[in-house]
Amino acid sequence: MSKFAEKIVFMGTPAFASNILKGLFEAGYNIAAVVTQPDKEVGRKRELKPSDVKKTALELGIDVLTPVKIKDEYEDVLKYEPDLIITAAYGQFIPSKILDYPKYRCINAHGSLLPKYRGGAPIQRAIINGEDYTGISIQYMAKKMDAGELLMSRAIPIMIDDSNATMFAKLSDLALEMLLELLPKIFVGEVSSTPQNEEEATYAYNLDKEIEHVLFDDETRKVYDHIRGLLDNPGAYFIMNGKKYKMEKVFFEQAEDCDPGIFKGLEKDYLRLDCRDGFIKVYQIKPEGKNSMDARSFFNGAGRNLKGGKLE
Repeated sequence: MSKFAEKIVFMGTPAFASNILKGLFEAGYNIAAVVTQPDKEVGRKRELKPSDVKKTALELGIDVLTPVKIKDEYEDVLKYEPDLIITAAYGQFIPSKILDYPKYRCINAHGSLLPKYRGGAPIQRAIINGEDYTGISIQYMAKKMDAGELLMSRAIPIMIDDSNATMFAKLSDLALEMLLELLPKIFVGEVSSTPQNEEEATYAYNLDKEIEHVLFDDETRKVYDHIRGLLDNPGAYFIMNGKKYKMEKVFFEQAEDCDPGIFKGLEKDYLRLDCRDGFIKVYQIKPEGKNSMDARSFFNGAGRNLKGGKLE
């Protein structure tokens, strides 16, 4: 039995959003329905895989909608007569028919300090760009991407050993904490919003396949930030002798007398990949078409023959 009478439709897709959904449900909010992306075909067998949000919703006994194009299927959402709609990494633009419906409007939990990093990959882009901080912004939704008035923003540091994966988890927890604080105030009309400064807006567009390929003829910290901004999804790889090698656990070290773009082999428990002013330490690697392995196992196999080779 929900503690709150107001009906909420929750819209989201990845684990970042499923954690928020579960937290809201457990706090007693009335989640009337969940909207998420359709099941995707994965693997060689092209088996259908539901989104993390769909799996969580089904476990909680919540109705699930998976519109292919929500702009054409908006009426299915409105049948639930939501008082409030919450979105978190949903993945489609929301049509005006939905934005204009709820009594308490539509709000979005976005993974950046707006107006910086509007768009679909704010967490990854912030790490790749070497930012020291990021955060969560909760905004009223608008027709223009991530341009709505701000209800609340909070910053957290990006630590030197953080990756895409760890920051997604931290920011999901932060978003839930903020929503639990904000929602009761929304329902009694005790909130105010602030317009974003358009002059400060920057954009974090969705990642393309090319960004997953890492080159090493650059400053070590930039290369490290590039790699960790993609861990563990979609991943980052280098190429040697025409084969891809996905890096799954990395760190870096500053050093002199380096050979940028050269695979130096095994040192202690890591593979050394040289950059301009240091090197990347790869502790876990996944060769193309093979299982993940630690650095020593890789080097004792195929890696030994690659020592001294050029990273493509």
